[in-house]
Amino acid sequence: MGAFGGSDESVYLIGMMGAGKTTTGTLLAEKLGWPYLDSDAEVEAATGSTVPEIFANRGEAAFRREESAVLRRAMASEQPAIVGVAGGAVLDPENRALLASTGRVVWLRAAVDTIVGRVGTGVGRPLLDHHPAATLARLDAERRPVYAALANVVVDVDRRSPAKVVTEILDALARGEAHMTP
Repeated sequence: MGAFGGSDESVYLIGMMGAGKTTTGTLLAEKLGWPYLDSDAEVEAATGSTVPEIFANRGEAAFRREESAVLRRAMASEQPAIVGVAGGAVLDPENRALLASTGRVVWLRAAVDTIVGRVGTGVGRPLLDHHPAATLARLDAERRPVYAALANVVVDVDRRSPAKVVTEILDALARGEAHMTP
């Protein structure tokens, strides 16, 4: 019997930068004894460049291609994993189709104020070079409908500890819930 009602599907964490995908994903992977893969870290390992370097030297389109390639490799694994999906990866229709067909998608939903508080000045985040709060609000407005349509489970992360978020994810997945909005 698998971890989630008979299933050993990978779990994909989606959401805005600052929603807690890395922290939550690491804790969730530890609980399940599964590997944790972070899209940005995997892109950096595959390219030998940091995300800001890729944006600066090759542009956002090149980064998005690398991001998609990393996601496809993670999905091809025989072993289930927890994958922290880069915030913008869901904008590609092919990525969305692959996510939906190869695992359970969990949206770590955060209010814009929470995200702004977590990412601060946006240092190291190329999309936030200028006016981080306004940019985050715009990105959130663009991506929120995509996240909502794709998610099997929705967990609000505002004012919740990472441990509480992990517990809520595990409970929802074990119950096989289609959507969970605490």
